[in-house]
Amino acid sequence: MPKKSRYISQKNEYKLREIGRLITRFMNENPTKIYNYKQIADGIDYRNPRQREQVVQALHKLRADDTIKEVEKGKYLLNLKIDGTLTGIIDFNQTGNAYVKVDGLEDDIFIHSKNVKDALQGDTVLIVTYHYKGKRIEGSVLEVLERSRSEFVGTFQFIKHKDFGFVICDKKQINTDIFIPKNKINGAKDGEKVVVKMSAWKRGEKNPEGEIIEVLGSSGEHETEIHSILAEYGLPYEFPADVEREANELDREIRPEEIARRRDMREILTFTIDPKDAKDFDDALSIRQLENGNWEIGVHIADVSHYVKPGTLLDAEAFKRATSVYLVDRVVPMLPEVLSNDVCSLRPNEDKYTFSAVFEIDDNAKVVKQWFGKTVTHSDRRFTYEEAQARIETGQGDLAQEILVMDRLAKIMREERIKNGAVTFDRSEVRFNLDENNEPVGVYFKISKDSNHLVEEFMLLANRKVSEFVSLKSNNQRSEKTFIYRIHDDPDPTKLAALQEFVSTFGYKMNISNSKRTTESLNKLLRDVKGKGEENMIETLAMRSMAKAVYGTEPIGHYGLGFEFYTHFTSPIRRYPDIIAHRLLQHYLDGGKSVNRDEIEDQAKHSSAMERLAADAERDSIKFMQVKFMEKHLGEVFEGVISGVAEFGFWVQIPENGAEGLIKLRDLMDDSYQFDPKTYSVIGARTGNQYQLGDKVKIKVMKANLVAKQLDFRIEV
Repeated sequence: MPKKSRYISQKNEYKLREIGRLITRFMNENPTKIYNYKQIADGIDYRNPRQREQVVQALHKLRADDTIKEVEKGKYLLNLKIDGTLTGIIDFNQTGNAYVKVDGLEDDIFIHSKNVKDALQGDTVLIVTYHYKGKRIEGSVLEVLERSRSEFVGTFQFIKHKDFGFVICDKKQINTDIFIPKNKINGAKDGEKVVVKMSAWKRGEKNPEGEIIEVLGSSGEHETEIHSILAEYGLPYEFPADVEREANELDREIRPEEIARRRDMREILTFTIDPKDAKDFDDALSIRQLENGNWEIGVHIADVSHYVKPGTLLDAEAFKRATSVYLVDRVVPMLPEVLSNDVCSLRPNEDKYTFSAVFEIDDNAKVVKQWFGKTVTHSDRRFTYEEAQARIETGQGDLAQEILVMDRLAKIMREERIKNGAVTFDRSEVRFNLDENNEPVGVYFKISKDSNHLVEEFMLLANRKVSEFVSLKSNNQRSEKTFIYRIHDDPDPTKLAALQEFVSTFGYKMNISNSKRTTESLNKLLRDVKGKGEENMIETLAMRSMAKAVYGTEPIGHYGLGFEFYTHFTSPIRRYPDIIAHRLLQHYLDGGKSVNRDEIEDQAKHSSAMERLAADAERDSIKFMQVKFMEKHLGEVFEGVISGVAEFGFWVQIPENGAEGLIKLRDLMDDSYQFDPKTYSVIGARTGNQYQLGDKVKIKVMKANLVAKQLDFRIEV
């Protein structure tokens, strides 16, 4: 019993930390003001007696942590704990202004563009803080303590009559050009895309000095721009020779002595379901009916950890990359091709080493028994999603009955998952049809169907059950074993409240009184807006209220899926955290003690950072291809939907191809428009004309800038 109480208190501790974050965010809005607990509770919209009690508990915790101080009984003041200077990481936005994230402070410090000095995106900086107009805290950069990077991608501009040049960096966050003296041009020609290494930035100089270290090619050309994206994010498109050599020297044979150490499942019907253009198959499903009428479903995952061992060059390279990166026309794999497409790939008619989660499931999709361990399997058939979908829809074709059974079980699991709190965002992804020269000749959208959901549900089941197996004892108490989790925090309460207020203007109601009600409201809202004019706007805002999923060692749960414990176990060919999960699971199956939490936490943080970087690179490649596709449509008029609004303009997305372009406020000639952040709109000062997030508008495509990956549109009346 005491263990249960401790687990409940851990959840309470997390809740108080969350409330503490809301309190410090609220107090930071006016950091010199003294508040009593009622003012604080009202300020964070915690008004009922139970909530106010939690506010009092959170205040005690903040006071104990020295985050706030009690200046007199029941009255509190933010304790900034600064002596005028702070150290943090600087993050620029598109306007040139920046924010500095300081450890220990909930809110970032605003830095006006005129006060950023020689700081660049991601640098560690020393700032001085002050109260702007006696109110909000602002800062100025005093010194750059550490550069986040020294190499940048940009376009070389040669100044002929002076024999020197500049590199104009691609990313807007790098707010200066880099001076290149004559002896450091290294053969680059005017207009070429290059990689430049910044070597010095003398005090008082407007521009840093650099040296061109690689010429990527002519700006705007397909290969040049794709390689520019890879270089910008530091993504290596080739493996070091010694890593390739180590991969090629691996023993590829399926050995009898190794089979003897595993559960042999080669005689059980097994198949893969993947996209038609997939080359690596890291998961397979097996099915057979047991004598008692239940179904044995096996989720079989490529046993990458058998080949990629700690301390090897292969492992070091895989960890460094942490993820495969999927650009529009190519994959930058985490593992060399001999592993990803051959040795570890669960190709049909080949015996493979696998790591499996095997479930006995009844006709109501309830898990009766489970088993985890190393196996050897043999895939009998490779299905594409389209082939599996045809069997679900028609009931015809080989293995149709087995696929129909799994589809029925998957649908029950999906329904149960949604009922238990999963949020069902079901947004389509843009894809391109490319010709032999990688030119975009068409656009289509990837939409999940029953066959996709079938695979997804069994992968989710394996990920959840593996996580629970490690994290819980047989009596369902926490085991305290270190593990790597896929975690997704609850939505930001402030953003949820803003969403609730905004959707009410369209007649939609939301109940955000607790987590369960919030999830139910979000799902109902997403269903209710389907096909409506405001669908895109409300879906976008709902997505923005969500936290980002990351990796960590603290099992705070996965809000979006509605799971208390969740990990990534099912894609070790393309995700390093899955390899970590495999190693930890086997360690605990072998009776090993809990491993060092700090070491796994560091690996989790690195994996999260690389995942974000990969997502940014993938997004850039999609933008580039969309701009390339729209080059052929300059001057044409399209129906679009306003997808984003800012102080300087708004973005319009064309639903039929996903392309997004900017309309600058200065180009709207009929009035002077002002940005209203509360209504996500811009409003004409004289006419009252309004352009709001989600509005349908007619636009003309005016400009397609391949280098900047940007489209410019104009409103058509």
